Amino acid sequence: MQANLTSAEMPGANLSGSNLSGAQLVRANLVGANLADANLRGANLSYADLSNANLKNADLRGANLGRCDLRKTCLNEAMLD
Repeated sequence: MQANLTSAEMPGANLSGSNLSGAQLVRANLVGANLADANLRGANLSYADLSNANLKNADLRGANLGRCDLRKTCLNEAMLD
């Protein structure tokens, strides 16, 4: 089952190592969130605010990042298509 976190308010959340593969995170507020080592494979992050978030070593393969805010986001060693 895939999580539906559409429009979720999670600024500063510690989601490191979480399995959010296929999750619906459309318009989610993840400002400053820690998503290091998270599995976001195939997740829908369109319009999400990921500014200042930590996505180091996150798996973003197949994720929809359309129109999401990635300003000052750490993407070091993140897996992208």
